[in-house]
Formats: sequence, C-alpha cells, structure tokens
Amino acid sequence: MKNDRVRNIKKELLSDNWYTLNKFTFEYQKEDGSWEEQQREAYDRGNGAAILLYNKEKGTVILTKQFRMPTYVNGNEDGMMIEVCAGLLDGDNPEDCIRKETEEETGYRIENVQKVMETYMSPGSVTEILYLFLGVYEDQMKVNEGGGAADETENIEVLEYSFEDALAMISTGAIKDSKTIILLQYAALSGIFNN
Repeated sequence: MKNDRVRNIKKELLSDNWYTLNKFTFEYQKEDGSWEEQQREAYDRGNGAAILLYNKEKGTVILTKQFRMPTYVNGNEDGMMIEVCAGLLDGDNPEDCIRKETEEETGYRIENVQKVMETYMSPGSVTEILYLFLGVYEDQMKVNEGGGAADETENIEVLEYSFEDALAMISTGAIKDSKTIILLQYAALSGIFNN
C-alpha cells in the first residue's frame, strides 16, 4: 500500500459492534502540491463473494429473496431484495466461500465456478472487495432446500427465473441490488445463453 500523495494516517476505532467502523485522519497532497488534512470513515465487514447460477439448457437463473433492513429504512417499502447468492469470505478463499454459500442459500452443490471480476461496491465508505462468479446449475445438483444457515437468521427464499425475465426485472426496479445487476448484465454481454 503506497501512495506518495497520502501521509500521516491516523486510525481511530469508532465501533466494533457488528463489523468494524474506523475513522481515518490523513494528509492528502492536492494537484497544486499543497497538503490538506482530510477525514474519512471506513466500514470494514470483510470481503465477500457472489455468484449468478445459470442453466443454459433451461434458459434460467437462480436468485434469492430476503429481508434487508438497511434498504427498509431507506425507502424499500417491504425491505425485500432479490439478489444473487452471496456471502462473506470469513477466512475462506473466494471460490470455496461461494461454493459453500451456494449450498447454504440455494441448496445446489456446485463444483465449478468461473470468476468474472472483483469490484469495490461502495468505495467511498466500505472496504469490501466483492468477488463475482458465474456457475452452472442443474436440477440433479439440488441437495437440500437452501434458505441459508440456521444460525445466521437469513430466511432466504430461492427463486428460479428465466434469464429474460430476470434481466427485465432490472428495468422494472424489481431488482435493485448492484451485484445482481452487474452479474446479469455481464451474462447478457458475454452471451452465455447464446453460445
């Protein structure tokens, strides 16, 4: 981590209740060469992984639906979000994490995953890197009903949509989750259902 335009970084812990919120005070060198003091808060919840499960033969994708309190308190009327399967790494590598999350959340046991990119979802305030994947699912891969880990109070509903319907849900506002939008649009641009 080296940027010659940043110096004198001071870190102050503000909260470690759920994840970690730190306040950073630092000096930043502006274009004119002068230095100014800045302060930023950064929320550290760890890195995560997300996957779009797709079945080319059926022309379908697997998504999940669950209550998200932060969206509920910020205008999402019922707080429910339709999303791709995702989870925090919790010490796992991204590939192992997403295979485990896929089985917990959707009930599908998958082996092969294809990493498509890494992204910072909210770089102005959250440290998280999200690793995005595609994975093929077939009906015989279903090993349980999914729904999430019992100890994580997730209450996840597993949904299967045609790829076209899922894409259309972006335009109608039924899908507002950015990782889901990115992966659906990536699938459309890469033509995985056309090959």
